[in-house]
Amino acid sequence: MKIIISGAFAIGTYLAKLLSRNNEDITLIDENTERLSKISSDYDLLTYEGYPGSVATLKGAGIEHADLYISVTPDEALNLNTCMIAKALGAKKTVAKVDNPEYITEESQEFFEGLGVSSLIYPEMLAAKDINNGLKMSWVRQRWDVHEGALVMLGIKVRETCEILNRPLKEISGPEDPYHIVAIKRGDETIIPGGNDEVKLYDLVYFMTTKNYIPYIRKIVGKEHYVDVKNVMIMGGGATAVRAIKTMPEYMNTKVIEINENRCEFLNERLDDNVLIIHGDGRDISLLKEEGIRNTQAFVALTGNAETNILACLTAKRLGVRKTVAMVENTDYVSMAESLDIGTIINKKAIAASHIYQMMLDADVMNVRFLMTANADVAEFCPKAGSKVTTRPVKDLKLPQGVTIGGLVRNNIGMLVSGNTQIQEGDYVMVFCHNTNMKTIGKFFN
Repeated sequence: MKIIISGAFAIGTYLAKLLSRNNEDITLIDENTERLSKISSDYDLLTYEGYPGSVATLKGAGIEHADLYISVTPDEALNLNTCMIAKALGAKKTVAKVDNPEYITEESQEFFEGLGVSSLIYPEMLAAKDINNGLKMSWVRQRWDVHEGALVMLGIKVRETCEILNRPLKEISGPEDPYHIVAIKRGDETIIPGGNDEVKLYDLVYFMTTKNYIPYIRKIVGKEHYVDVKNVMIMGGGATAVRAIKTMPEYMNTKVIEINENRCEFLNERLDDNVLIIHGDGRDISLLKEEGIRNTQAFVALTGNAETNILACLTAKRLGVRKTVAMVENTDYVSMAESLDIGTIINKKAIAASHIYQMMLDADVMNVRFLMTANADVAEFCPKAGSKVTTRPVKDLKLPQGVTIGGLVRNNIGMLVSGNTQIQEGDYVMVFCHNTNMKTIGKFFN
């Protein structure tokens, strides 16, 4: 597949790296030589220096042969315009990053599709959804709803109170149990577990279950004592914070600490009156105490500086806050944040890349997530008639190493998968894979 990406900025470079590991034909366009040189020497991709809005640049990059054109520059208008041009010049699919929430309504997306923009992504909205998922369940690091919540994947850090430590999975997670453990992150290692593997103290464990058994999962991992989040303190009043607040459950009370006075005035105009805007530095311990940090169940750090966000979350934890969320855009700091037990880590470029990633897969993929902390992909596939996964039970499929099927949705009902499960055409199947090309998995479903 030939993929052309415009914009060697955060999302563009991360996406190029992610896709290049699958041996795709990647070309990255940017008019800045220095930005291109930072990535071209380390990854198997082509770079093309030029202005993305130029027809000559797009033609020079081979746009007429592109299966997918992705424009993720900081300029929203440029992204939309180049997608329209790329489509007219022969690109099969186009994706544009936008900054306007009005553009992602269903009606607007249909309008832009008619103009040649196949799909729109708004990273701040995607990040806001992940933030709120983390706040709704204070005891969960990551949550991913499969097929609108018929199945749920929960990433949970296990501690001394966990009831299932140091026991083989074949004893604690059999065919009759209401959950599967689909992956374990232990230190720097990601494990796709077998029956003899065990859950160890401080593992990050990924459970697949159904919604009605979430309380049971909470009990066996010993998280019942975690209080639900009602009071939230957010440091940084940027676009991601605004989207998160606007989509936050009504029962949550929110305070925003913003260091820029002009931005505070903007937030006061844009947000509801029940959101308290505080002018100050979220790292100031005396300010945090004065504003009630000890009565706060969640602290969310969303400034543009990863180090600041990590430091602020560590400070909040020291002051007794159980749930912390940090936006960490620098991928070099993600592992560090995880090792410091920060909690939920938000990386907009990884979230945006996940949504773009599914467009390059051949099978009918409904959803894809790249889990940075586990260096793994989770995807929701829909098998076609006669595809390999529908011809024999799961135990006989000979799936590649590092791949597990966690569950499926049939007739809108979520169910877990055992070795004897027979997948059918029309099922929605959750696949978890580590160090495996997602397109290789897609062949089982086509």
